[in-house]
Amino acid sequence: MECVNPFDYCDIVTSTTHKSLRGPRGGIIFYRKGSKPRKRGILLTQGDGSDRYDFEEKINFAVFPALQGGPHNNHIAALAIALKQVVTPEYKAYMQQVKKNAQALASALLRRNCKLVTGGTDNHLLLWDLRTLGLTGKNFEKVCEMCHITLNKIAIFDDNGTITPGGVRIGTPAMTSRGCLEADFETMAGFLLRVVQITSTVQREHGKLQKAFLKGLQNNKDIVELRTQVEDFATQFALPGLD
Repeated sequence: MECVNPFDYCDIVTSTTHKSLRGPRGGIIFYRKGSKPRKRGILLTQGDGSDRYDFEEKINFAVFPALQGGPHNNHIAALAIALKQVVTPEYKAYMQQVKKNAQALASALLRRNCKLVTGGTDNHLLLWDLRTLGLTGKNFEKVCEMCHITLNKIAIFDDNGTITPGGVRIGTPAMTSRGCLEADFETMAGFLLRVVQITSTVQREHGKLQKAFLKGLQNNKDIVELRTQVEDFATQFALPGLD
């Protein structure tokens, strides 16, 4: 996300390889190798080789055979392509747009008196506190799913456990990859607010308990209507693999 380079400060760096990286599903681990720098006054000098980083063997063993096996060559090739794309100017422009889109979505929700956990966002994600609206993340996520909107419920501070989380996490990379700009995320904010209305109505008429709530979603005309609107909007943008 155009943030500070972690390799300047961390001996071990981990990341997913999908999501904002746009590679194959999985993870990646970077670790420092070679001699450790030796302190000399306030200066750092390269060691004499007797004190070396020992991450490589430990991490390699932990991954295979301890935790994972069966590496796939097609997965490795896909990751290589994704990492090659990361160093291009086009990818930097994409990440800048991801950030702009996240801020546009955050601003649109804040203007509608929604509560974001951090009051906004400086990266590709935003955390929406639904408790002020009387909703749970679980019920909101379910209605979104039925309307073909993908996000995920998430526990936030002061939640009473993770069974009924009070918020949702929303990311902008996927729709940015499909060509969406700030105005499009304004439209998406409208969809999300409509989900709030639907969820609130169902909870009011059927209750928050899962069994009763799910029953209230069956043959719900508002959900069908919103799903159609979401589909009409989404089909305007290219979807890789579905030309």
